[in-house]
Amino acid sequence: MKTVCLYFQVHQPWRLKTYRFFHIGKDHNYLDDLTNRAILQKIARECYLPMNALLLKLIKENKGAFKVSFSLTGTVVEQFKAYAPEVLESFRALVDTGCVELLAETYSHSLAALSSKEDFKDQVKKHTAMLKSEFGVKPKAFRNTELIYSDEIGEAVGELGFKTMLAEGAKHILGWKSPDFVYAGAADQSLRLLLRNYKLSDDIAFRFSNQGWDEYPLTADKYAAWLSESEGEVINLFMDYETFGEHQKASTGIFDFVKSLPAAILKRGDLKFATVSETAAEHQPVAVLHCPHVMSWADEERDITAWLGNDLQNEAFSKLYAMKDKVRSLKSADYEYVWNFMQTSDHFYYMATKWLSDGDVHSYFNPYGSSYEAFINYMNVLSDFQIEVEKALAAKKSRKK
Repeated sequence: MKTVCLYFQVHQPWRLKTYRFFHIGKDHNYLDDLTNRAILQKIARECYLPMNALLLKLIKENKGAFKVSFSLTGTVVEQFKAYAPEVLESFRALVDTGCVELLAETYSHSLAALSSKEDFKDQVKKHTAMLKSEFGVKPKAFRNTELIYSDEIGEAVGELGFKTMLAEGAKHILGWKSPDFVYAGAADQSLRLLLRNYKLSDDIAFRFSNQGWDEYPLTADKYAAWLSESEGEVINLFMDYETFGEHQKASTGIFDFVKSLPAAILKRGDLKFATVSETAAEHQPVAVLHCPHVMSWADEERDITAWLGNDLQNEAFSKLYAMKDKVRSLKSADYEYVWNFMQTSDHFYYMATKWLSDGDVHSYFNPYGSSYEAFINYMNVLSDFQIEVEKALAAKKSRKK
């Protein structure tokens, strides 16, 4: 009996407004509220609400045999509360079924794991507290931003008390080995690693509506047969939740595909569904996974060059995290709020200069005309934030005298 582990990432960044040089020192409202509201409500209509309703229906119909796992970033939960509280309620209804597991991650979908262990742990603890507050759950499994993983990051995750972590089934790390087994972390061998089967995941996430694909159209029965033919013990299907209704529009038939999928899988008799933690608990690791260099699920390279691959990105990243101690010393909710949304990985992704096979992906998600435009806008906001932090520190110091 092979285990099918379905995991969905739910994330939206707080998008910055167009912020010019002459705004610095004068305008301290950094977010594009109208755009954030419009995009969140559009995706709620096209993806979150219909897909959540469909999953709830499928869970009830299959009486506990159909299970899924999610991680919801702190920034998307903030936007649900501000713009679409009905979406948050629909996620709570899913969690209440007992067939949905919520995973921990970084609160702001940040790159904190690449900054320092301290920054990383702060972000994870903040996210864990949010899950307890909003959903009443204490997560047991972890998924880092963009599946960013290394032996060192795995060690930090184990130190935080998590027993299971998701990672990419990258060929340059696995070599001849298959992603369709459970592995153990190299630095902390008690940490169970579930690796994404990127081919089968991307068949849905990227190729589903591609009429030039030689397997088009993809039916539930055909897909279930592929899963059944897998030679491993687990099949980890990890993808962005916005795949359903946003990236793959309803007109492609994606919702009909999902509606038919559980029955097509369960009727085969050799496949079952499980959450992330259940999957890790039910299967013993077959080997230790050594990952000395950082990998992710992004682009063909499966590395971190999508976010920190050029001088613009690295300058913005280093200047942001250089502010860490000063922001923390203020102990101010307002400054912490800005600090959090400025860390979101999307801001650095917009500055990417990668083209060729990955260019279309980067341009699709990018609201800016160029990487340089994204960099200038971000740095203008960061400059004003730095000024305000320095003013607040000076005021705090003067009050102590």
